[in-house]
Amino acid sequence: MTKPFFCMTSALALMAGAAVADGHAAKHFNRIASFPVVTNMAEGEDTSRESSPEIIDVTADGMTLVYTDSPLEALGRVDITDPANPQPLGNIALEGEPTSVAVIGTTAFVGINTSESFTNPSGKMLAINVADGSVIASCDLAGQPDSVAKAPDGSFVSVAIENERDEDLNDGVIPQLPAGSLQMIDVVDGSLDCDSILTADLTGLADVAPTDPEPEYVSINALGETVVTLQENNHMVVVARDGSIVSHFSAGAVDLEGIDATDERGALIFNESQMGRLREPDAVTWIDDEHFATANEGDYEGGSRGWTIFRKDGRVVYESGVSFEHAMVQIGHYPDKRSDAKGVEPESVTFASFDGTPFVFVGSERGSIVGVYDVTNLEAPVLTQMLPSGIGPEGYVVIPERNLLVSANEVDGLEDGAARAHVMLFEYAEGPAIYPHLTSEGMEELTGWGAISGMVADADGMIYAVSDSFYGFQPRIFKIDPSQTPARIVEAIDVTRAGRPAQKLDMEGITLDGDAFWIASEGRTDRVIPHAIYKVAADGSIEEEIGLPPELMAVERRFGFEGITKVGDTLWMAVQREWKDDPANHVKLVAYNLETEEWGAVHYPKAEPAKGWVGLSEIVAHGDHVYVVERDNQHGIEAVTKKIYRVPLAEMEPAPLGGELPVVSKEEVRDLIPDLTSTGGYVLDKVEGLAILADGTAWISTDNDGVDDHSGETMFFSIGSVD
Repeated sequence: MTKPFFCMTSALALMAGAAVADGHAAKHFNRIASFPVVTNMAEGEDTSRESSPEIIDVTADGMTLVYTDSPLEALGRVDITDPANPQPLGNIALEGEPTSVAVIGTTAFVGINTSESFTNPSGKMLAINVADGSVIASCDLAGQPDSVAKAPDGSFVSVAIENERDEDLNDGVIPQLPAGSLQMIDVVDGSLDCDSILTADLTGLADVAPTDPEPEYVSINALGETVVTLQENNHMVVVARDGSIVSHFSAGAVDLEGIDATDERGALIFNESQMGRLREPDAVTWIDDEHFATANEGDYEGGSRGWTIFRKDGRVVYESGVSFEHAMVQIGHYPDKRSDAKGVEPESVTFASFDGTPFVFVGSERGSIVGVYDVTNLEAPVLTQMLPSGIGPEGYVVIPERNLLVSANEVDGLEDGAARAHVMLFEYAEGPAIYPHLTSEGMEELTGWGAISGMVADADGMIYAVSDSFYGFQPRIFKIDPSQTPARIVEAIDVTRAGRPAQKLDMEGITLDGDAFWIASEGRTDRVIPHAIYKVAADGSIEEEIGLPPELMAVERRFGFEGITKVGDTLWMAVQREWKDDPANHVKLVAYNLETEEWGAVHYPKAEPAKGWVGLSEIVAHGDHVYVVERDNQHGIEAVTKKIYRVPLAEMEPAPLGGELPVVSKEEVRDLIPDLTSTGGYVLDKVEGLAILADGTAWISTDNDGVDDHSGETMFFSIGSVD
């Protein structure tokens, strides 16, 4: 497989954290805060309702964020006077679904969808006082609004009247009338002049469904020109302030090579191609008066997994191709379940200059990443950083005068047991880039990874980690060098049977036995995945399988082994949650003697859950103790238990199965919640990996669920010595 040129520039850029320019530390963007939008609900409101920040802007003083919340039919507000400690200002109730917002001064201009049907679309543009929520003005629009943009001088707003199609009609294929259009409205004294509405006709321009333009996104340059994406039509239009067409052209297509285009195989394999893939851009942003950038999310027919810089006459100045997606592959943010669709789906794009450096920020909806590109040279942008966002970044606002970037992450994971929706703040300041914590960059072959579970440290300072059953057709052991920053995956070992990827494994723990590994697999009887332990050779081939004895299988539940460690001739496995014969809030630490082949166990007393459940997710022997990770299954502000405890080895005397088991004592070593919030994010639920080096240095990792209903963020960090 050929290595794209971006790998070289990316490597230089991501290593820039230690760079020094003119005697000063280099500046980078780092996340400083995460605001859960559920906290904007008033006291007594039903917080189990979905809440979703989508499009976001800021008041002129840079102190108040304003975002649309479509499910709540509200406008949310956040006080960022102290950006590291954002505070809720509450929601403004609206009569209808807000689709977009642009703020001029202290007035929010909000597009409201009031449509009764796809064939009878309608909408309004409201001017709302951000401070008190009062409606200053209301204008009827020509149809259903989507994106709203403000002119740089604040003199007018543009709104894309999409009149979106019915996706259940004719398989969503357009044309489906009525057609969309562009409308422009004067802003006078902080309000709307409804009599000034100017409608630009966009029909007859696109090659695809010319009778039915469906404007998706708008941006306005300093000349008062509005660039409009017609996503479903795969077309771009530049409209002058008087409504005349400055230019229009097809958004074109891209040849994609080295991608994963197959779903439902649970493996990261990047050897496929899609030729002539339509860009079908979503968001667009002006870079200067002659150039704009598009995020090529795609619709039914396309999605080129990247972003593009165009001149406004239609010439392509830069095309990212697959490089943006490949960068996400290397840091564990590739959404494998979207492989047969549009991959990482770049949906959002915005521009600003910080300290004289022009940046384009590209947001991946499915990879939940913000790519930061230095576009000093428009023909050769440099990917300088990858910033972790919440799930599904949708909208951005840049506040360069305060050195801030803000993302609105629309996915509320309430129904799926995932994290709630958040607004995240990033600051541009001196110091190294904090993220990513772990990368496969530098490997000879493009190597994807995710769902890191159990870990173990080798005597040479290397760490081995396993991926869990999310990648069921590609079980792998990853060799990690933690001495580098970020830590580097330097080898991927495929776990095999008879030379083929081993099936029916859910690897949740790993330990060493000389040059070989022992792996604990968490079983699921309903999926014919056995509860078992496996001996795996250094090359990844399975040498031995040991199933559970009848005494355990008689009381088994699906929440099985989560971690494995070796003490002398004995393997110890931590069972995640109570099985049928366990007392409440007690779980088994199960022993298997490799010499005598005898089984036994002790009971471990775990915390009573405040909400959901609490279980064990790792076990590691070091010195005179066995260390375990105890965690609940809660995210963010709901999280309570994310801790490391240790048990004296002297108490690890297994009793026979089936009888009364001794209860070991535990000592708290570390509360991990401060560590999990130290990078400005919300608390991730799955702390699943612990490795302790010979000198006592402990490393922690989190499981990102294969970027499925998850932000994709993996934390891999040291907590120092546990000795």
